[in-house]
Amino acid sequence: MSNIDWTVLIFTLVAVVVYGVLIGRGQKSNESYLKADNKMPWYIVLIGIMATQASAITFLSAPGQAYTDGMRFVQYYFGLPLAMIVICITFIPIFQRLNVYTAYEYLENRFDKKTRVLTSLLFLFSRGLSTGISIYAPSIILSSVLNWNIYLTNVLTGGILLIYTYVGGAKAIAHTQKLQFLIILGTMAFAGYLLIQNMPNGIGFKDALYLAGKSGKLNVITTEFDWKDKYNIWSGLIGGFFLALSYFGTDQSQVGRYITAKDNTNAKMGLLLNGLVKIPMQFAILLIGALLFAFFSLKPAPIYFNERSYQHLKDTQPEQAAVFEKEHQDLQVKFNAESKEILELKETHSPQLTKRIQDFKNTQTQVKALHGKVEEAINNSNYNAEKTDTNYIFLYFVKNTLPVGMIGLLFAVIFLASWGSISAALNSLAACSLKDVHLIFRKEIPDDATELKYSRLHTLAWGIFSIGVAMFATQMGSLIEAVNVLGSLFYGPILGIFLVAFYYKKITGTNVFISAILSEITVIAVYNFDIVSFLWLNVIGAAAVIIFSAIGLVFYKPKAVNS
Repeated sequence: MSNIDWTVLIFTLVAVVVYGVLIGRGQKSNESYLKADNKMPWYIVLIGIMATQASAITFLSAPGQAYTDGMRFVQYYFGLPLAMIVICITFIPIFQRLNVYTAYEYLENRFDKKTRVLTSLLFLFSRGLSTGISIYAPSIILSSVLNWNIYLTNVLTGGILLIYTYVGGAKAIAHTQKLQFLIILGTMAFAGYLLIQNMPNGIGFKDALYLAGKSGKLNVITTEFDWKDKYNIWSGLIGGFFLALSYFGTDQSQVGRYITAKDNTNAKMGLLLNGLVKIPMQFAILLIGALLFAFFSLKPAPIYFNERSYQHLKDTQPEQAAVFEKEHQDLQVKFNAESKEILELKETHSPQLTKRIQDFKNTQTQVKALHGKVEEAINNSNYNAEKTDTNYIFLYFVKNTLPVGMIGLLFAVIFLASWGSISAALNSLAACSLKDVHLIFRKEIPDDATELKYSRLHTLAWGIFSIGVAMFATQMGSLIEAVNVLGSLFYGPILGIFLVAFYYKKITGTNVFISAILSEITVIAVYNFDIVSFLWLNVIGAAAVIIFSAIGLVFYKPKAVNS
């Protein structure tokens, strides 16, 4: 990067950290540190919810996901709006009425202490691991740009955001997320504009869409039903609904955003608007990836977007790399020529156009096959790097195409997106481990100052844990998919526990406790045997808790429970 890019990057990051520390200073109690004194208006709640979900993984990996697999990933969010309605009707009123610090406090009131602790531990394990993945995502950037060791950049990335998260708590997180998200949306929109402007040979937006469509990258809706297909309209509507219901309704990283709201109305407005805004935002980010494919259809693409990994292959297997490069060069010349001819003929609707489109698709298949061979050779070389180059596709475009200053700003955006998500996660992990595990087993109740000290120590501990997880994230491939698979392994049983709590008043704590354990075992078994795609795991997990609990009624006599 140029000196100007470095200046833009460093200034933006330092400004956000200083802002977070200043606005979050003066914390005196956990009411402020963990819940921001319940003073957040709806628009802060909205931005907090979106920023917590839209981590650096969204902006770094989603364009690469669309580049390689098309835009069908957007179907993953189709169940989101309906889930927001259910949460507003059922979850929020209960959480607000009980004035909880964590979602799992309600479970002790409804069931018993062991059910609260079990559910909390399921959340802590899944969210702690996914937060580590979120730290790793921006670490890729530093590692690639500076040619530094990925383990060092994990420490730097996770360590910097700990400063204002540790000091300012929920209040600092809420206000920095507001600033971060405004910068992120503006910069990503401008990056999309520059992508169109940098299309070669004066190609416009409509031409780029045409090429993306003919390459199959605009596959927004796929209606074929297949249990093992990860992204279709059925898995998105049904599996995505259950995942969103669990994530936004029972995951403390999201519950912690809307329980800071002033009242029920502000919490509901923030959540409902998230359901309306998220799909078009994700569509726009994926569209960047589809347009990137059109961009590299018209000009030579690299043989492998992770340049460091490919350089390792060249250094260790120069003869094999030379064969790959010769085949890649020939295919690129052919692919670029066919793309240009298609655009020249697209208004004719002639048989020649049909033939050229078929040739284009055949060459695309050959390019993909070659890429697979290169990837396999890199992975077989035992090089300690990512299994795919999906997360480097958008980064490659940024580094090699965008103007000075914009490169530094886009790198800053990926950091800011990551920080918004990770800081909220660390705050929720601290609240959960403190309130649902640590303090629940203490006989004496600590004073405000001591409890605040514990909260900060828990935040620090989870920060260190997440950095540790990031050290092992290099083998996870597409990060946006990895984090969603991980969540799906745990979200279903957690959701099932809450659904039983809300709607099945006869079921007792011991019953649901055993059912939750059996459900988690079932989900892991289904995943290990690769029976269905990961989105269906959320449905299976929630349904299993309900079914096992119903069966348990035969063995456990119902008792009166608190509401």
